[in-house]
Amino acid sequence: MEKQTFAIKAVVGAALALSLGMAAAQEVKLKVHHFLPPGSTAHAKFITPWCDKVNKESAGRLKCEIYPAMQLGGTPPQLIDQVRDGVADIVWTLPGYSAGRFPAIEVFELPFMINTAESSSRALWEYIHVNKLDQTEYKDVKPLVFHVHDAGQLHLVKKPIGELSNFRGLKLRAPTRQTNKFLAALGATPVGMPAPQVSEALSKGVIDGAMLPWEVVPAVKAHELVKFHTEGDPKARALYTTAFIFAMNKAKYDSLPADLKAVIDANSGAETSAWVGKVWDDSASSARKLASDRGNKFNVVPAAELQKWEKAGQRVYDSWITEVGDKGYDGKALLKSAQALVQKYEPH
Repeated sequence: MEKQTFAIKAVVGAALALSLGMAAAQEVKLKVHHFLPPGSTAHAKFITPWCDKVNKESAGRLKCEIYPAMQLGGTPPQLIDQVRDGVADIVWTLPGYSAGRFPAIEVFELPFMINTAESSSRALWEYIHVNKLDQTEYKDVKPLVFHVHDAGQLHLVKKPIGELSNFRGLKLRAPTRQTNKFLAALGATPVGMPAPQVSEALSKGVIDGAMLPWEVVPAVKAHELVKFHTEGDPKARALYTTAFIFAMNKAKYDSLPADLKAVIDANSGAETSAWVGKVWDDSASSARKLASDRGNKFNVVPAAELQKWEKAGQRVYDSWITEVGDKGYDGKALLKSAQALVQKYEPH
């Protein structure tokens, strides 16, 4: 009898060990890489909560290892290749950091294109899929989210910008090719650089100011390095925005069992993109307050003056349409698609 009991216990123990072993084997670690510090909105209010959510919904089987501030090495423009090549499993980055490589998404970075980040992020996700860009420009990765940031503003060291003529002689940071072109059209000298370089450039006088959304201002300490903030009329479309992608390595995604793929899928797409956009919208007021608490000065450019800026920005539209046309796209059709989707989802 004792031998039989022992045998039963042994079988049960072996089965339990096997079960635990199988469960452990199904745990998947996801290396998530991005370029901003841990205190940034991206890290604290988007990427970390997203990772917590997929961990909970997978019963602990999906576990993120988040590497902020380029801790896995490389530079921000290299992130998209890192996720393609498997250096990271997931990255958050700007397609625009890879100049000219993802031209179709740049339509959302044209001047005065978007309103809220929430509605325009939903529009961006749909734009990518309606125009099958996920099968062309982004075929080498698994897109999880496309989003834009809150309305971009101008942040100046020595003086505000109130009218078009004030741009002359200023060296201003721009995040993307289209904002570089826009600043040049306005009369400034654009200086392209990723956000992490802005603090040093401002402190050393390399630039006179920067185009930044309020959300990223605290992350790069811009509110401590400038004294003036120029904002567009809140009833007008945003001066500019920047498009982002949260992407996964295709092989990593394909290797997941069906139930874990379902968790990733449930935390991807239009709804998730809109949620991320709202995170950016909601972050603007608290970031702006930091600048206000320091005694920085604010000015709002009225709609009548912004019309002059829009007119100058028209050449950026024309240039983009020509450029994507040279790469085989129908630029006018893409622009019409983007504008229609922005209007479809904008708040009324």
